[in-house]
Amino acid sequence: MMRFISIVLSLAIPVAALGAEGNAPKSGAGEFGDGAAGRQIANQICAVCHGSDGNSPLGANPNLAGQHAEYLYKQLVEFKSGARTNAIMAGMVANLSDDDMRNLAAYYAAQAAKDTSASNLELATAGQKLYRGGVPAKGIAACSACHSPDGAGIPPVYPRVSGQHTEYTTAQLRAFRSGDRNNDANSMMRMVASRLSDEEIKALAEYISGLH
Repeated sequence: MMRFISIVLSLAIPVAALGAEGNAPKSGAGEFGDGAAGRQIANQICAVCHGSDGNSPLGANPNLAGQHAEYLYKQLVEFKSGARTNAIMAGMVANLSDDDMRNLAAYYAAQAAKDTSASNLELATAGQKLYRGGVPAKGIAACSACHSPDGAGIPPVYPRVSGQHTEYTTAQLRAFRSGDRNNDANSMMRMVASRLSDEEIKALAEYISGLH
């Protein structure tokens, strides 16, 4: 059954902008910052929650491995400024310099994301339809339009969503829906999430968790 799920999920599709972010800096992790310096910071500050290589051991915390450096940097800057609110993250970034945040972003962007798979075939199949085709009747565009069919995203604006923890994706979509998270460019994710039901959010999160 799990093999079949992996085959179904490998067919991939889009979540209309799980965090469409603008105003991103330079592109390319290699030219973005010093990955070696970022690794030291990651091991000292970030590893407990996000894993030393960016593959988080906890479902509530996002996988950072392979995420676009621009997106990671933007989130760190906004946690520090308060544009994105999270008490834990605010404390973690409080003493980081701009170079520190660039280096962290470069380090995690260069790490390899581990293969993941969904565990609920029924939910994943429903999520696949949403991700690929959206819900025209509700004015919801296909997620793949912004996050690409395989969930790799489109840097620098649209983040990678593939292989993300179900728990984390669910929490972020709900936060966008409620307005608790509001650092999306042009309110794009808030608009999309406001039209999603709890079941649709669960289905999308399940599908994304096994998307490659």
